Amino acid sequence: MENLLNNPFLTLGAYIVILTIYLAIVPLSLFYWMNNRWNVMGKFERLGIYGLVFLFFPGLILFSPFLNLRLNGENKG
Repeated sequence: MENLLNNPFLTLGAYIVILTIYLAIVPLSLFYWMNNRWNVMGKFERLGIYGLVFLFFPGLILFSPFLNLRLNGENKG
């Protein structure tokens, strides 16, 4: 059992899984949530989202050049 815990491939795999969750999966989920609920959020939901944005800021910065959260304007002019 101790030999399995000292396996460098298992350690590398664990780091990759954790970084993928931290830098990709949760930030993309936050972008999706904010994009769908921005105008209808309550104050406690907004506070929770702001806390998660602070916590997952590095992943949000990675995707920010590629995603657009601006509102779709109906009045052109």
